[in-house]
Formats: sequence, C-alpha cells, structure tokens
Amino acid sequence: MTKITIAIDGYSSTGKSTIAKQLAKALEYVYVDTGAMYRAVTLYAMRNGFVGGSKDSISLLCDSLFKVKLHFGYNEALGYSEMYLNDENVEKEIRTLEVSKNVSRVAEIQEVREMLVEQQKEMGKNKGIVMDGRDIGTVVFPDAELKIFMTASADKRAYRRYKELLDKGEKVTYEEVLKNVESRDYIDSHREFSPLRQAEDAVPFDNSDMGLDEQFDRMYNFALRIIEKKKKDA
Repeated sequence: MTKITIAIDGYSSTGKSTIAKQLAKALEYVYVDTGAMYRAVTLYAMRNGFVGGSKDSISLLCDSLFKVKLHFGYNEALGYSEMYLNDENVEKEIRTLEVSKNVSRVAEIQEVREMLVEQQKEMGKNKGIVMDGRDIGTVVFPDAELKIFMTASADKRAYRRYKELLDKGEKVTYEEVLKNVESRDYIDSHREFSPLRQAEDAVPFDNSDMGLDEQFDRMYNFALRIIEKKKKDA
C-alpha cells in the first residue's frame, strides 16, 4: 500500500492536532503530536523549578534531559494516543494555560529541540504518518510528500483556545489567552533554532472562517491526490 508523510505546521491554536488526528484516522496512519512532546518536557521543567521557579535554570534542564522519557500510549476509549512522561499519563496537565505560558521558552532551547527532533525522525522513518508541530516540514521531514502550513487570525485562535480552556474547567480570561497566543507567535517565529516558518513547498491554509468538516475535506483530498500520484509514478 502506498504511504506518504504528512507534515502539518503552523501557529498555536490553529487546530493542527484536531485535523491531524482526523487525517490519520481516515488514512489509517500513525499520528504524532509533537507539541505534546514539547509540553511534556515543559511540565518536567516546571515541576523541577527549572522554568518559572526559584532555580529557573535552562542549564539545569539541559543537564537533566537524560531523565526525560516520553512515549505515546493509545487510549482505545478516546480513540487517540496520550502523552506519557516517565510512564505517567500527563495528557491533561500539559494542556493547561500555565504550561502554554512556558512551552515556547522551552521549545527554543537547542538541546531540547535536538533531542525531540531525533525521536520524531525515528517515528516517521517508515512513512504512513501524520505529524504536526512548528518545524515538521522544514526540519523534521523536509522531504514530506504533503506539507501544510496552518494559520488564522490571532483573535480567532485566542477565542478557540479560550473556549477550550473554559470547557476544561480552567478559570481564564480571553485577554489572558490572547496575550499568550501573541507571545507564543513571536517567540516561535523569532527563536534561533528551528523557527516557525512556512516551507517553500507547503500548502498555506488559513482556517479563520472555516469549519472542521470543510477543513478535513480539503486536506483529505490534498492527501488522496498526492497518494494517487505517487501510485502512478511508482
């Protein structure tokens, strides 16, 4: 069976993970949420005071990376994989606003990126994978057959994230979430190592005014056309 690699990059809260999960399920591919990996490392850093604590030391985090063991565990009841940090399911904890406030800072650390990119490349060596993040089409899988770059206006993304956090029972304000979205945009786009940018051959995808069904239909058809072309070229 012909399989391809699908790389989905873009700004925070554009719905990358949601659409990536749908594509992976429809194509019977493996789905990898790289954002969850960076969030898990961030949670580890926060728990140990390396970020946002009294020590607040990036060097101490780098020295402790060998202690960070990550893996995805499939949850049959939910129908998707959840993030495990040192054998602990941290899926809920990594989605909090507190982790969101610190993840871009941790994700810009060269040693963190090098460690996780190596793991991500290994995960996708056999193709048949949908991976989303910030540098998938530019660094992790520069030869991916389908690259998508997702974006939306900051206010639309902040509102989506705000609603999501409220639904999870968090006490946040829209202004607080918008500030976090804009801050992450800046850090992700201006970091020294693997900055967020659109690959030259990526399909730009602005979903500011698009529903989930329309997004999925468009991306699914992108994928099917490329898979069909690869079959003919084989």
